[in-house]
Amino acid sequence: MHPGEFLTILAPLSGPIVPIESVPDPVFADKVVGDGISIDPTTRTLLAPCDATVTQLHAARHAITLSAAGGVEIMIHVGIDTVGLKGEGFTALVKQGDRVSAGQALLEFDADHILRNAPSLLTQIILLSGETSAIVERASGVATAGASRLMSVGPRRKAADDAQRASSAGEAGASRPPPRATVGVTSAVVAVPNPHGLHARPAAVLASEARSFAAAISVELAGRNANAKSVVALLNLGAGPGAELRIVASGSEAARAVARLVELVRSGLGEDLSAAPAAPERAAPASPAPAPRETRATDDARRFHGVSAAPGLAIGPVCKIDPLAVEVEEHATDTEAELARLQKALLHTRLELKQLVAGSGKRAEQAEIFSAHLTMLDDPDVITRAEVAIVEGKSAAFAWREAVMSSYRELARQSNPLLAARANDLRDVGGRALRHLAGGDEAQAAPAGSVVVAETLTPSEVVRLADQGVAGLVSVLGGTTSHAAILARSLGVPYLVGAPGALLDLEAGATAVLDADEAALLLHPTDAELDAYRDRLGARRALRARQEAAAAERAVTRDGVHVAVLANIASADDARTAVRLGAEGVGLLRTELMFFDRATAPTEADQTAAYQAIADALGERPLTIRTLDVGGDKPLSYMPLPAEDNPLLGIRGLRIGALHPTILRSQLRAILAARASGAHRVLLPMVSSLDELLEAKQVLEEERRRAGSPPVELGVMVEVPSVAIQADRFAAEVDFFSIGTNDLTQYTLAMDRTHPRLAGRQDALHPAVLRLIDATVQAARRRERHVGICGAVASDPEAVAVLIGLGVTELSVSVQAMPEVKSKIRELDAARCREIAKAALDLGTAAEVRALLSPGARPG
Repeated sequence: MHPGEFLTILAPLSGPIVPIESVPDPVFADKVVGDGISIDPTTRTLLAPCDATVTQLHAARHAITLSAAGGVEIMIHVGIDTVGLKGEGFTALVKQGDRVSAGQALLEFDADHILRNAPSLLTQIILLSGETSAIVERASGVATAGASRLMSVGPRRKAADDAQRASSAGEAGASRPPPRATVGVTSAVVAVPNPHGLHARPAAVLASEARSFAAAISVELAGRNANAKSVVALLNLGAGPGAELRIVASGSEAARAVARLVELVRSGLGEDLSAAPAAPERAAPASPAPAPRETRATDDARRFHGVSAAPGLAIGPVCKIDPLAVEVEEHATDTEAELARLQKALLHTRLELKQLVAGSGKRAEQAEIFSAHLTMLDDPDVITRAEVAIVEGKSAAFAWREAVMSSYRELARQSNPLLAARANDLRDVGGRALRHLAGGDEAQAAPAGSVVVAETLTPSEVVRLADQGVAGLVSVLGGTTSHAAILARSLGVPYLVGAPGALLDLEAGATAVLDADEAALLLHPTDAELDAYRDRLGARRALRARQEAAAAERAVTRDGVHVAVLANIASADDARTAVRLGAEGVGLLRTELMFFDRATAPTEADQTAAYQAIADALGERPLTIRTLDVGGDKPLSYMPLPAEDNPLLGIRGLRIGALHPTILRSQLRAILAARASGAHRVLLPMVSSLDELLEAKQVLEEERRRAGSPPVELGVMVEVPSVAIQADRFAAEVDFFSIGTNDLTQYTLAMDRTHPRLAGRQDALHPAVLRLIDATVQAARRRERHVGICGAVASDPEAVAVLIGLGVTELSVSVQAMPEVKSKIRELDAARCREIAKAALDLGTAAEVRALLSPGARPG
């Protein structure tokens, strides 16, 4: 190693060395902040890894930034999500501006306190000056604080040439053999062939492929470089068509990585290079690919098609909104003050969301969603990006807005379904905090009776706009099972998602007809068209009034078959509304709501009181309580789960009970303690195997015997194809089935149900899904078990006929949908429904099934 050219970074803590890619936090694992190494510490005093100046000590004292020789900047971040501790457990031994020597104590921390209150104690040593520096040597094994050489850093251009020489100079640690040498490789110039340059989709392909290699990889353009594993960094390069790139990599797979990435860039990174260049890409992604029934060919340029997320008809002037369009100052001089402003804004936003939860009243879905938003305020990705920008001299408002918008664009535009599903929620939370930072008023208002058009609509925007009396909602982004869609349906506001991006260029004020029933928006309707739509609207309102008037009557087909119509609820207020609208019971009580927005799980007494209030509201009607269904995209702050590449296929639903058995047992005891006049049922979510069921069944029986409670019915959610396929085996162990068609559809079709680009293809009436429902019903019938459906398809009046025909005798629907569903059942003949179902099972697509059910198109 040549003196003066490479900087030795010593281990600041003792403990096992962990590759940065293995850290359970995407901000660090994907090197959004920079390349580095992690240590799982066994010591409690953080030492300076080199001679340096303290350039920043975070207000929460969990992170410190050092500036060393040659412009090298190092950040040391103790733990994961430790910013939320607000300094508790940390003691700073230096201050900003201090000059420190290698091995000098920087801060001390209480490891026990951190482990009790944060997901991990893993400590990251990150190279921030990635534009000018590179890691050319890194250690492995076990580090000794102040003694082991953790990594060597050199000038970026020099690093690629000298990495091989540098890695062989000396041992990497005091008691270990030298680490494996890393090899620096630089590609020849490769031109970007894509018509729009390195925009979101090709950048995502490049980053995804880069992450598969054990190498540090960057992309260079005109003297600038970007982490090849970060989509945001690649987009920030601004590589247009024909841009000349070089790919630089170091590590054991450097040569393979460079060769593969050059090949990908030359081939267009998944884009069709033969296609004619289109208009410049908007900030919004391409519209979701809608189902065939929603994409009828039309010569009418005034008509725009999308996907219906909430049914209904609306007429009014177009109003465009953009809640994140806030003017802010870009630069600031007082870094500490700006960091404090950011934390204060996050605190105010948290309080605001808590007030929204408390004021949600009977809107249970609204309260549940805002509670979930509370867990997103400390998103490490966004906060880290904002803090880095503040350290670089940006104002807190500007840094936060850019961090939110950057992450939002990345999430919304990429193909990762889980990230795309979170984009709207992140934008909502970010917009709230930005208003506090910018000192602005409440988000942009919309006139009553207007049809709102936006790139995307967040849950709080849906609630706010509904309160303002808007007639309908249209967005370019969004899915039919998104939080925003759930709220729109519950509030009775027509909502069209997946609309063409061209709508964002419309002038406000144009008269529009939103026909969400037909998944279309018509602009500039003629007088004759307006008259026809107004007639439909009047007829629709009159029909709803008749349906509500008859809601208390039983739902019996014309040939005498009774179909029980129950409600999906989340609170006692929901239960009371459901009873008023004719519910025969509750087929699904979502218990997640009471577990959100808490530092610890609710007590058994709290849970029992909630269950008892619901049972009292129902009287003699049956109550089905689903055990805690979290995980995936519904995390709990006090229940850290392991990092997963695909949480929707990981630890969620009943699997949480195996990981946290005390929470499952506590909930079961609370359920058993509630006394109900009607039938008492326990429903287990996300069951996939008999082993899972039998283990949970044993736990329930143990708790029942201890409590001396009478037996309760036990059922399983049919959400995973394996349960439907083995329904005969499951029927021998349970009292009933409840089919969750939302998850069953996504797992059968291998499509994330919240993915905006796949929203139109998600249809529970796909014959493959119907066959699984049929198999479940047939197996249950042989064991004399009843089968209900609690997924969204049960609330779809168009689907009721085929469900009855398959032998489903219980539909659990959204509260507002009950009058219409009951009315639909009374119009049907069960014998004819069986003929329809038999024919549907032999069809090939959901569109064909829909055509079978609705042979005539609606007028207008």
